[in-house]
Amino acid sequence: MKTNVACLRHIGIAFFVFHLSFIHAQVDLLKISQGSIQRHADFPSQYVSHRTVDVWLPNAYAKEKSYSVLYMHDGQLLYDSTITWNKQEWDVDTAMQRLIDRSLVRETIVVGIHNVNSERHSDYFPQKPFASLPSKIQDSLLHLGPGEHGLFAKPVQSDNYLKFIVQELMPFINENYATRTGPDHTYIAGSSMGGLISWYALCEYPKIFGGAACLSTHWPGIFTVENNPIPDAFLNYLNHHLPDPRTHKVYFDYGTETLDALYEPFQLKADAIMEQNGYSERHWKTLKFEGKDHSENAWAERLHLPLLFLLGKE
Repeated sequence: MKTNVACLRHIGIAFFVFHLSFIHAQVDLLKISQGSIQRHADFPSQYVSHRTVDVWLPNAYAKEKSYSVLYMHDGQLLYDSTITWNKQEWDVDTAMQRLIDRSLVRETIVVGIHNVNSERHSDYFPQKPFASLPSKIQDSLLHLGPGEHGLFAKPVQSDNYLKFIVQELMPFINENYATRTGPDHTYIAGSSMGGLISWYALCEYPKIFGGAACLSTHWPGIFTVENNPIPDAFLNYLNHHLPDPRTHKVYFDYGTETLDALYEPFQLKADAIMEQNGYSERHWKTLKFEGKDHSENAWAERLHLPLLFLLGKE
């Protein structure tokens, strides 16, 4: 088992190091098959580093109509595999437009928030669970700085990252696009570390977000599960801060290969917490994908499932 964990740890390190090396393309060079993208480069913030935001609009988008909004992390991985480090993509434009055309989901725009290279871990690591850890453990984690596996270039700042989304980005989107506001029409999604920050956003801002999709949630927080107190900190926070199960939706999933092979024991604990807090299949779903790994290709294959779950017409 130790050999397997070491192997997975190596895979995870490689994945996250490369994850910090995304290439930013000009929007007119982005290759998408459906809809259109409006880019807001160097979007300003008083809370976090400036970053690019791509807004995907479905075919026949019209200002006279109104649209639900899905906020997604790691925005530079959503559309065009020709400019990503691993030549993979979520293929969000195709998945979303196909569902819209078949009238299976509400008409929705997607706000893709690019990560900022070495600050990704600091932005996405849930802050209040981190603060609940003993100070010695916090210090040891923060010493895993950018020189070692590209983790914490800055102290954990996910509370500020969420303030950026809710207080700065969201008002801009609502002012400049034909959006439907309120939690019934506002959702958030991501994978891996993006899965962590998505459920954290739902818990921190239950009056803003009506649902979260958390694909391949990186429950370990780092690259090893041995003597790792982080998952328990995450799960304890989740248990005490889940929003009303009658008015919110949560989607989890995981594969069984590469980094995803670490996740099942923790996801099962999360599932038990969901049940204990009154979530039923109408408002919560966890899916396991045998043989699927920790990659954009894997998430693209099943993206339609969280989209249907969060945005499906009832």
